[in-house]
Amino acid sequence: MPSPRRMRALMYLAVAGIVTLLFFTSQARHSRDVDTQSIKDFYHKTMNAMDREHGGGIPGKQQQQVIPAHDHDADGDIDEDDEIMAKQMAERLRQAEQKAKDSANAKAPNKPDLPEAVVGVGSSASGQHKGEPGAKGNVEETAEEHEVEVELNAILKKSPVIIFSKSYCPYSKRAKGILLDKYVIEPAPFVVELDQHPLGPKIQERLGEMTGRRTVPNVMIYGKSIGGGDDIAALDVEKKLADKVRQLGGKRVEISQRFVENAAKAG
Repeated sequence: MPSPRRMRALMYLAVAGIVTLLFFTSQARHSRDVDTQSIKDFYHKTMNAMDREHGGGIPGKQQQQVIPAHDHDADGDIDEDDEIMAKQMAERLRQAEQKAKDSANAKAPNKPDLPEAVVGVGSSASGQHKGEPGAKGNVEETAEEHEVEVELNAILKKSPVIIFSKSYCPYSKRAKGILLDKYVIEPAPFVVELDQHPLGPKIQERLGEMTGRRTVPNVMIYGKSIGGGDDIAALDVEKKLADKVRQLGGKRVEISQRFVENAAKAG
């Protein structure tokens, strides 16, 4: 039978063995719990990363908030503020690009002049024509044409019958002799001597455009030409002049032969 001392030693050894066994068992259990937790953490991190990448999620699980790359104000929503900020950024980029281009152009040698900078200068003016924008003298010519138009309208209102004439022209004298001496016309015809009028040449040119007759005389009734010297003489010979005047003048114009009245009075 073992002695009491040996029994105590064996008991101490047994207790130490149990304690050691419990210690290692506890460490193994802790390591297993740690590994399990690590696996769970890795799983959740992986799934969250996939959710952020694809925008998906696990059904029944709350997704993490992901800020898109174009969410400029980082509020989690792509709204009107983000669109305004995007436009402002694009405009700043465009202005910076344009500024760089302008700076480069300013430094470039032999920079050509803009077309509008050379209009009317040197040889560039040789190909310009009347009425073209930027043509030299265009403003003055337009003003003169307007003045001619106003003057012509004023003349046509002087009387229903207008005789455009030239004081030295024999054809004009012939037409005036028939209309003013052989006939009595009321209201009396208004005579314009174009060679004595300050705008005579321009008025004659405008009459040519209006009536197709570019020579004088040019007899008009209410703005319509009935011809020149030869035309008036032919109508008179054919006894058609009075009818022509009445036809175009209407009730406001009266015409009769002066010599017929004188002959009747003499008889």
